[in-house]
Amino acid sequence: MPLSEEEQQILRQIEEELQQDPTFAQRGYRVSRRRSALLVAGLVAGLAATVVCLAINFILAFVAFVFVLFMAVKLESEIRLLGREQLGQLPISAWLNARRPDEQSDIDS
Repeated sequence: MPLSEEEQQILRQIEEELQQDPTFAQRGYRVSRRRSALLVAGLVAGLAATVVCLAINFILAFVAFVFVLFMAVKLESEIRLLGREQLGQLPISAWLNARRPDEQSDIDS
């Protein structure tokens, strides 16, 4: 459903005000590459520990596997934040003018 002219004007005004605010960009959450790298390293180390612990004791292997699951969930949340951060860098006008692929085929027909 397209926005009315008044709603588009309000969104443009909000976008302009946010662009003029120098502290707005610094207030957002930034994804740390170091943290993501540590999570990947922890995930790989946990997988290796799981394989090694399978030869030693099933309980230790299970604990290592739970650690791998924990690391995978944390890494997934970091990736989601990174995606939101990349989307957040787009101007609002790019969001308003974007069309879904199925909408594009309806227009061409």
